[in-house]
Order: sequence, then C-alpha cells, then structure tokens
Amino acid sequence: MLPHLSLGYLGLPDLRLAVITPFLDRRHGTELCIVEQLERISRQQGIEVHVYSQRVDDLSGAVRYPGTSTPGAIFWHKVRSIPGPHLFAYLWWFLANRVQRVWDSRIRGLEFDVLYSPGVNAFDADAIAVHIVFHEFYAQVKERLKFRGNSFSSWPRLLHRRIYYHLIMGLERRVYRRRATSLAGVSTLVADQLAKHFQRTDVCVIRHGVDTGRFSPAARVAGRDSARARWLLQRDQFVLLLIGNDFRKKGLDTLIYALAACRDLPLRLLVVGTDERKGYEALIQRSGMADRISFLEPSADVLQFYAAADAYVGPSLEDAYGLPILEAMACGLPVVASSRAGASELIHDGKNGMLLRNPDNPEELAGILRALYTNQGLSQQLGHEACSTAQSQSWDHNAAQTWEFLKAAATRKSRSQQ
Repeated sequence: MLPHLSLGYLGLPDLRLAVITPFLDRRHGTELCIVEQLERISRQQGIEVHVYSQRVDDLSGAVRYPGTSTPGAIFWHKVRSIPGPHLFAYLWWFLANRVQRVWDSRIRGLEFDVLYSPGVNAFDADAIAVHIVFHEFYAQVKERLKFRGNSFSSWPRLLHRRIYYHLIMGLERRVYRRRATSLAGVSTLVADQLAKHFQRTDVCVIRHGVDTGRFSPAARVAGRDSARARWLLQRDQFVLLLIGNDFRKKGLDTLIYALAACRDLPLRLLVVGTDERKGYEALIQRSGMADRISFLEPSADVLQFYAAADAYVGPSLEDAYGLPILEAMACGLPVVASSRAGASELIHDGKNGMLLRNPDNPEELAGILRALYTNQGLSQQLGHEACSTAQSQSWDHNAAQTWEFLKAAATRKSRSQQ
C-alpha cells in the first residue's frame, strides 16, 4: 500500500512520481517493462504519475499534460525530439527533458517526490532501473569495433558507436556512483556488474515479468499453422527464432556460424529486429545460409513469431535480461540462453532450457541445436518445464516490487532533505 502522507484533504496526491524515458511502447523489452509497471502503479490510490517522453504508444490512461486527472490517469509531458544519428539524438534528449522539467518546476510549480529512470536519462534521478551496464557490454564488443578488420565503408558507423558507448560509460560513472540514487537491476547479473564497476553493493534485483495470459502454449499452437504459412515454412523444417534490435549484441554472428555447422539438418532461422543487415547478408552468403535465414520486421503481434518457431535461441554476448527468452518459455518453447544473459538465471541446464556457456563458441551452440533437433522428447520436456517456470514471473509481481523500490527511494529522498 501507499505511504499516506495526509495530503488528501488539500487535494494533493500522497506521492507524485515522474518517469523519464525517451519513448514507451510494447515492442521493446525495457519500454514494455515500464509500461506494464506504470499501468499497475497508476491504479493505486493517492499516486499521481507523470511521464517525460518523446513518444508514448500503447500506454493505457496516458493523457497530455496538463489534462484532467481521472483514476489511473498518467500525465504525458511530450519532450521534443530531433532527427539525426543516435548519438546526437541522445544528447538532445538528455538536455531537453531536463529543461522541460525545470520549466515545469519553476513556472508551473510542479514538484515530484521521486524521479524514476530506466537507464541513464538524467543526472538527478532518484531511482534507476538498470537494464544494461555499458561498461560490461563494451568489454565484450570492443574488439569488433576496431577499424582494422572492418571495411572502410563501415568506419563511420564504428566511430559513431565507439563515441556513443564511451559517452554512456562516462555518464554511468557519474550517475551510478551517486549514493543518493537508488538502483535496481533487472537480474543478479546486472547487480554484480554494478558492484564490480561502481562499488554499488546496495542494488536490489527486480526481474522482468511476462503476460502468461497472452503468451501460452495454447496460444502458440493456435497460431502455428497460419504463422508458418505466412513465411512459407515447410512442415519438416525445425525453425529457430532470435528477437533483438542489436544483432551483434544478441549473438547473431555465432548463431550464423552454428547454423552453417548444422547444414545437414533442416534448420531455418527467423531473425526479428531493426538493426543494420548489410554486414550480415555478406556473412550469410559466405556461409551458404542464404536460403536458411530470413530477416523479419518487428510487429506488435510478437506472438506470431513464437507460434512459427520450434525453439528460441539467444546466444547474447551481453544481455542484462533478455525478455524474449522469458516470453518463449511462457509459450512452451525450448530455449537456449547465453550465460551472459540475465534470464539465464531462470534456466536449470537440461531441465527447463539449455545454457550456452560461451556465446563466442559456434561449435558449442551447434551441438545444442543438434541435440534439440534430434531429440524431440528432450525439446518437449524442456518446453513443458520452461512454461512452468514462466508462470511465477508475472508483471503483477514485478510492479509490486518496483512500487516498494520507489517508495523506499521517496522516503530516502525525503529524509535527506530534512
């Protein structure tokens, strides 16, 4: 329950929460998590929720600020965006949301009890949900970002990524080391990384949830025939699925090489995401996998991808959590999870999923893929146990934990100001 501050007789909320995030929708893992949390938290009595964001989709109860407050309403403060490379768009966002919040404070008299941010979006956030530690991620990918060994045409993109990653790492050092800021990691993996790089041993863990009403074996089976027909998948093909918007981070390189090592098996791969495909198309051609791999655009109907698949494969180089792994588990699919993904904490190797201990090792992954295809009994057992595991990971549980985290951050802030 909310910590009642006895302000109701003044017509004021017991607690006013501001959330700072570039955008909200249900098509990206971090943003989906925040949407699910806010829709539940905003229903609590005595709380007023404000969102500072450039774009808001699929958020029930969202109204433009200023607007009429109704039960469950979430006030959206639209922050202007600019076109251009991600680096400049991020810098603009970082400055613009700060300017707008200062304007609301000084001109409109709007003050907040707690500022909540998924990731680094402000210097002054009171509570941050950490979905990725870029210090750790950069250590995994820096060798692949060197100019040597990459084509000259790719250098501008590599330079842009290197500058962006170093900027974020600099902000992480500034923000995460601030003891007044409460931190929550989406996995024990992230909590350990925050302790390693920033000496933060006070991090709580709040894992992602999943909508088991939407993602279930029954729903997957019901949509299987139509989904496989949509992408011309043959009945005898064993279809693998990978979902993510950073193909390199998600381990697509390793997966392509592993698929090539299993060319004697009727395996197909569906890759869902919006990342640059050009470099991978060359790799796919060299490996002779052009007729085995299909790139698909993301869709709000993500269930159709799970319905078409026989297994989910997530060989991430670094992934703070990996929500598609949990969604696939809820659908009853056998999953392969990288040991570097937070969701791997849910996996008991060989019981409710398969663990890939070295996501840089195509041979290890190829062996797992071969086992899943040749042992249908194993695949069925893994899918059944995966579904049982996912049942305990609800969004209601996630939101309840997040609310306790935010209340504690608000209390901590209030005491520091006394």
